[in-house]
Amino acid sequence: MHYQKKLLQLSILFYSLLFYTQSYKQDTLRGEFTYQLKAKFDIRTDNRYEELFSLQIGDNRSFFASTISLKGDSVMVNSGTTTSNPDGSITLGWKKGVVIPKTGFSFTIIQSNENIQYFKLVGMSLLTYKEPVIKNWRLVDETKIINTINCKKAEVTFKGRNWIAWYSPEIPLPYGPYKFGGLPGLIIKITDDKGDWDFELVKSVSDSKLRGKLININKTRFTDAIETTQPKLKQALRNADANAAAVLASYGTTIIKGQEMVRQREKEREENKKFENPIELE
Repeated sequence: MHYQKKLLQLSILFYSLLFYTQSYKQDTLRGEFTYQLKAKFDIRTDNRYEELFSLQIGDNRSFFASTISLKGDSVMVNSGTTTSNPDGSITLGWKKGVVIPKTGFSFTIIQSNENIQYFKLVGMSLLTYKEPVIKNWRLVDETKIINTINCKKAEVTFKGRNWIAWYSPEIPLPYGPYKFGGLPGLIIKITDDKGDWDFELVKSVSDSKLRGKLININKTRFTDAIETTQPKLKQALRNADANAAAVLASYGTTIIKGQEMVRQREKEREENKKFENPIELE
């Protein structure tokens, strides 16, 4: 139990140090956009999960992250506490009653002209992998007005899904939601051909309000990350889930009960995998 207490203190210390930092101050904000995601996570239902995402564009790169996730960063920065213990040590934690917003999309994606870089905290390690910018777009001679914005059509096959994008040359920023970019204009809406995943621009900040502003993404979301590959990052996530299940099981009244909890958790996870509908199928 003493070991578990020390481990908990170390975990709190790590996360506190991770977020007790100022936001990245080097990228000037050239564009700020909010997208709404509507996604079908489970093939057994037609229910759509909805969440908002922020796309912040600087001089040479863009930053994409869940707005809930970004709010969570802010809450943690402003709600940290320190407690002096009798043995002289210090425990870092959160103010009483503070609730950290939860999201299933805790990643950060940075796009540049050179590559797409994906960042995600796995356990106590920030991992990252790089991919080339999407270049196999097929421009279609078709136009459409979306939310008063004149758009042109483009199509692409990406990670097992066929996507239809509507972009606006009137907004000459070659970026979009998630990993999508590389078109001659901002992506206003992009949907896979099954309608399972859909991103649509729902808010933008005018140029006049951007003057003097900087990218508002905590630098700890993308600095000092350990470079890996996408398959290895996915395996690290699976390992972290398994470890978390084992820790929870250790609180069982008996070793046997703990082992049963682990087995049940693994069984449920494997069963649910059959019905998952991820944004990337390959």
